[in-house]
Amino acid sequence: MTRWMQRLLGLVFVAAAAGLATLSVVTWQRAQELISNPEAARTLPAQTPRDYGLSYRDVTVRTADGLTLAGWWIPPVNGAVVIAQHGYKANRGEMLNEAAMLHAHGYGVLVTSVRAHDRSEGDVITFGAREMLDFEAWFTFARTQFGVNPDRVALLGNSMGGTMAIQFAARTPAVRGVIANSAFSSLEDTVETSVRFFTGLPPFPFAPMIMFWAERQAGFSATAIDAKRWIAQISPRPVLLMQGGNDVVISPDSGQRLFAAAREPKELWSEPDVRHTAFDTALPAEYERRVVAFLRGAFEKRPRVP
Repeated sequence: MTRWMQRLLGLVFVAAAAGLATLSVVTWQRAQELISNPEAARTLPAQTPRDYGLSYRDVTVRTADGLTLAGWWIPPVNGAVVIAQHGYKANRGEMLNEAAMLHAHGYGVLVTSVRAHDRSEGDVITFGAREMLDFEAWFTFARTQFGVNPDRVALLGNSMGGTMAIQFAARTPAVRGVIANSAFSSLEDTVETSVRFFTGLPPFPFAPMIMFWAERQAGFSATAIDAKRWIAQISPRPVLLMQGGNDVVISPDSGQRLFAAAREPKELWSEPDVRHTAFDTALPAEYERRVVAFLRGAFEKRPRVP
């Protein structure tokens, strides 16, 4: 090999190493942004239930690992409660429209936040790996409030909140039903779509490298965050899934993947033109009809667990 060829190969090697180092730094930074949500950077509710004409109180719970979480408690008229959980890097205000609709039909609503969101403690998002401790604390709170029938508690979640609701219901037989609006079927299913939306970077080669760093920084396995593995365990309790075809935040086939993995009773409401979590605003009358009918069936028919 001639000297000039050796020099050329050396320059190529140095350039490749520099490019790889730069790529590693960029994806490490994006991974940090993906899982980190410090208090100073969070979105906070611009309104409260009072702005919707609802009587409520500010409440907190303490998780088993010592974090204090913030929520709103709207008492029931009929003894039944829906726990309403917002999505990724959102806040409780996202669920106020749903809370007002539910309370108009007599349901109590516990509007919750999880760690590293809203005014709750914690800085790291683990997409359900540790947030199950948060759901456990909120579920216990809801069932022990005055005027609540502890056998009449259901879950409603938007986006990541819907995925976590599926996970929690699968491991908690006392949950009577789950409504998941635009829930992602798994991190692996949606990582390319979500990385493009949240970071602005193309899926290749960034998506797998971002998830590599996110797993190591937050201490969870992306392959373990898979609602398709959990959703079948909810049966014979009912599940209502909603998925818009114009969803650019998560993979738009997430709803169909979850529906295929679920067992009866199950329902998938799919609309080609609806955006991410927008069913309650895009089609409010139909949203109300479907949700209220679902809850009536979930609460009135006691499932027989095999």
